[in-house]
Amino acid sequence: MNKKPFALAIFTAFAATPLWAADLTSYSEPPSYNEPAGAPKAGWGGAYVGADLGMASRKLNPFDGDKGLVLGAHGGYNMDLDSGVVGAEIEASHLGNVESRVPGGKITEKGRVAAKAKAGVGLNQTLVYGTAGVALTSFGGKNGTSGPDGWKPGWVLGAGVEQKLTDNLSARFEYNYTMTNDVRSSSGGVSSRTDVRDQTLKAGVNYKF
Repeated sequence: MNKKPFALAIFTAFAATPLWAADLTSYSEPPSYNEPAGAPKAGWGGAYVGADLGMASRKLNPFDGDKGLVLGAHGGYNMDLDSGVVGAEIEASHLGNVESRVPGGKITEKGRVAAKAKAGVGLNQTLVYGTAGVALTSFGGKNGTSGPDGWKPGWVLGAGVEQKLTDNLSARFEYNYTMTNDVRSSSGGVSSRTDVRDQTLKAGVNYKF
């Protein structure tokens, strides 16, 4: 038996082994697919304070004489959820002595404090929301008609839109409808009770901490 061909075959197999191993080690897994990152959320969560300026009136009519200048301050807290934004807010406003008609005369709305819940949808840099809560309104008499003493409870409904200007500063526009039931007044010695309603339009700014 000739041993040379057999030895040559073994040598050839060993010589080819590193090349085959090198081919195996050079193989790499294909890169994994990563979904592209979406647009960053604006982030509406957190505490905030703000101020607003607007108009209160019995009607949403700029030519209605029974209106007053609204000056107010507010503070609240929002929480970001997967499905939207929820929060709560308290506010205090001067109503500019807006007039309300009652039997025999008029009374005025002087000031208001309110506590409201909020729920809305954050559209990146814009927040669209609705609000509802309770309000306490201070009334006064006018032209011989006396109003109630102290603060009278009622309820408030509203809606608004808020736009981010920077990470911490935003501007908003809000509408509120407020109803105060059974407001007592007296004119000419005759007492009466009236459901007093008003509507406010306010523009304001918020600072988020």
